[in-house]
Amino acid sequence: MSAHTAGARTSTDGADDLATVDAFWRAANYLSVGQIYLMADPLLDEPLQPEHIKPRLLGHWGTTPGLNFVWAHLNRVIVRDEQDTLMITGPGHGGPGVVASAWLEGSYTERWTHVSRDAEGMAELFRQFSFPGGIPSHAAPQTPGSINEGGELGYSLAHAYGAAFDNPDLLVTCVIGDGEAETGALAGSWQSNAFLHPVHDGTVLPILHLNGYKIANSTVPARIPAEDLQSLLEGHGHRPYLVEGGFDGEDPAAVHDRMASTLDEITGEIRRIRSRAAAQHAAGQQVERPRWPMLVLRTPKGWTGPTEVDGRQVEGLWRSHQVPLPGVREDPEHRAQLERWLRSYRPEELFDDDGRPREHVSAHVPAGERRMSATPHSNGGELLRDLRLPPTADHAVEVPAPGAVSASATGTLGGWLAEVVRRNPETFRIMGPDETVSNKLQDVFTATDRQFLGRLEDTDEHVAPHGRVLEVLNEQLCQGWLEGYLLSGRHGLFNCYEAFVHIVDSMFNQHAKWLEESRRIPWRRPVASLNYLLTSHVWRQDHNGFSHQDPGFLDHVLNKKPEIVRAYLPPDANTLLATMEHCLASRDLVNVVVAGKNEQPQWLGPHEARAHCVRGIGYWDWASTDTGSEPDVVLGCAGDVPTIETLAAAGLLRTHLPELKVRVVNVVDLMRLQDERAHPHGLSDREFDGLFTTDKPVIFAYHGYPWMIHRLTYRRTNHADIHVRGFIEEGTTTTPFDMVMLNELDRFHLVIDVIDRVPGLAVAQSALRRHMVDERLRCRDHTRRTGTDAPDVADWTWQGA
Repeated sequence: MSAHTAGARTSTDGADDLATVDAFWRAANYLSVGQIYLMADPLLDEPLQPEHIKPRLLGHWGTTPGLNFVWAHLNRVIVRDEQDTLMITGPGHGGPGVVASAWLEGSYTERWTHVSRDAEGMAELFRQFSFPGGIPSHAAPQTPGSINEGGELGYSLAHAYGAAFDNPDLLVTCVIGDGEAETGALAGSWQSNAFLHPVHDGTVLPILHLNGYKIANSTVPARIPAEDLQSLLEGHGHRPYLVEGGFDGEDPAAVHDRMASTLDEITGEIRRIRSRAAAQHAAGQQVERPRWPMLVLRTPKGWTGPTEVDGRQVEGLWRSHQVPLPGVREDPEHRAQLERWLRSYRPEELFDDDGRPREHVSAHVPAGERRMSATPHSNGGELLRDLRLPPTADHAVEVPAPGAVSASATGTLGGWLAEVVRRNPETFRIMGPDETVSNKLQDVFTATDRQFLGRLEDTDEHVAPHGRVLEVLNEQLCQGWLEGYLLSGRHGLFNCYEAFVHIVDSMFNQHAKWLEESRRIPWRRPVASLNYLLTSHVWRQDHNGFSHQDPGFLDHVLNKKPEIVRAYLPPDANTLLATMEHCLASRDLVNVVVAGKNEQPQWLGPHEARAHCVRGIGYWDWASTDTGSEPDVVLGCAGDVPTIETLAAAGLLRTHLPELKVRVVNVVDLMRLQDERAHPHGLSDREFDGLFTTDKPVIFAYHGYPWMIHRLTYRRTNHADIHVRGFIEEGTTTTPFDMVMLNELDRFHLVIDVIDRVPGLAVAQSALRRHMVDERLRCRDHTRRTGTDAPDVADWTWQGA
């Protein structure tokens, strides 16, 4: 990296400029320390007393001075270049610095008027940090300018690229902690620059901050040889620049000078890259993948903090990670050391007698929305525009009668999504792990290509430097891109194999929590919902086997607050179209849609499907035999394959027990099963009882793990009468019908359940029960002999009345 270390600064920047940068940095450091320790005496008007100190010291110092250093220098560049900039802070424990900079820039007070920009407000700023009823220690939704909380590490760089897509005028700087750099999510994110278009997209400037240590140990990136780190970063397509300083008592002025010079070179190089790409694009030439610059910043952990505490090194070591002086309330020496630390920033030079930042502290603070703490790109709902959604009727499957035609649900959706892309060429993207074609969404390639800036070859299909589909075989990267894209004001869809979306379980957790917190903050505007399309699902992964068979993401999602999550199981193509139209128009939600990709019978025409989706749950009279009377049994179903098996079972009951009154209820919106007091979409007890009765057996065929239905319905009057069939963790490489038989979800088993649970049938219909058992054995034997399902099962169609 030494080969790319910057030289002299431009003549437009002098010592006075860097003096103001230093003043902002010292002010931010002072405010950061104050947030960790103080609850009174913010300007040190009197010697610190125990009552001035918080009773519980919570917060993190170690990474904070480096973040403040970066923020101060970026402000100088923003003012000079009039550059719209979003700063993403990856180190999760740098919250004090981001909050401090937002307060210095005035945006914190604009958002939280009770935290005024004076001594009184400073005291409130300090008191609220990591305090009951206050704000978290991370750069949470409460923090202006933030879209990446960092409570869990690894997602910052993916978020940065997501925010940069389709934002050509935006510079997204991303500070990556060297502890964070050890995570798998961050390691995969370096590949993102192969997808960033230098004309249509913005610029991402990664800043790898090497301070050497994480919580209690050294970090790998800080300990590998410098030449190895440079080779690694160059291999990822970057040109790394190095700024190193602050060690062995070095004067910060020298480090400021090196940082300013290096940022000048980096921003100049970015301008040259974008200018060259714009010229290529204007000339109709292929835009080449640039080698984007990045910065490696090496400073001591806990820089400018206590050098030693109780005779042990603190600055430059892991001991500075959290609270360097832990005993300030009880220990007078620690308290005196804290006061010396705070006064080392010379607060009297930074704040006037009323506690307001002095003029030279704010000299390089950008104006208005150019402030990184006030950019609308960090509050994406301010920029969000509704999608222009095409009519679903233009892409619907004509269904003259239930079961009369077959179609692929996701294949049908692909045509509609292609039109969504055409109508929204700058605000909608589809992301997924190399599965767009596998998931039968290939019609989107009639409207767009996969975006990729790497080397293209003649054998590539639908791959180009610019496109609306982003594919990379890394679910975490897809999730991170989409989160950044949504939180900065756009729309998107993440399609994935159902079994492997679990890779982003924790990322989903963080996003759901972000949405939950954001809903409580009046100035956070609603953003487009995070939409999952899960296909290649458990019941049609018979060819890939047990490793691909897992419907548990639904269980994970439904653990979150009901106002945040939705789960949809459309039974056919037209209900999938109506469901996806609703999801793409929604705000501040996580929508999970599970639908198959295989050719399957279609049940509802476009108008019936839309009405069914509006209701979320429906009594299918055409499949039922209880018209005008109370049923003997209710067959419930949720999911496309469970719907097929339920209807097949209803057909068998019509044939063998024509006097039995059967009611078929299909569920699209899974949350309709829950009590209205527990979820906004829940049915009232009266509505639920009207569909499922209060005392009749309910045989419910469910897409996922059976206990989820019990969890959703445990408060219902007839919960004891609800018997659920679903995935019971039985799988292998086999045929589609053998897969449902393995899990006892097949039509024959559903009929057996009816016989076992409807009063009077167990004895009277013992022969029919035995026949159903024999049918299961016959179908099992057929698969073992031929490798295929029996024709009467594979070719089954609904016969109607």
